[in-house]
Amino acid sequence: MAEGEKLIELKFRIYDGTDIAHSTYASSMTVSTLKQKIAAEWPQDKTVTPKSINDLKLIHAGKVLENNKTLADSKIMFGDLPVGVITMHVVVQPAIAKNKTEKSQEEMQKLNSCGCVIL
Repeated sequence: MAEGEKLIELKFRIYDGTDIAHSTYASSMTVSTLKQKIAAEWPQDKTVTPKSINDLKLIHAGKVLENNKTLADSKIMFGDLPVGVITMHVVVQPAIAKNKTEKSQEEMQKLNSCGCVIL
């Protein structure tokens, strides 16, 4: 961590209201690195679990954070907050397999084809 770098205290709330990964993070940390930490600390007793970091969506101030951005880029700098801890919401949303979408698009084209003959 670089000297003078800002630290942000974060906790993450999952679907059932449980808070996980409460810690202080560097503002230069990327969202994908943060997701790796969250996935590693995910409670094993939960029915919904992420299979990879791509299944996780971090939401802060109504925006889904992008993997390649840092916390500073995502504007997670709120030093004036009285409490000092920022809560982000974590949603588990498995990625849709491409094969299924391609098949459904092909099926839709077959269903939408017209067999009318005008005489």
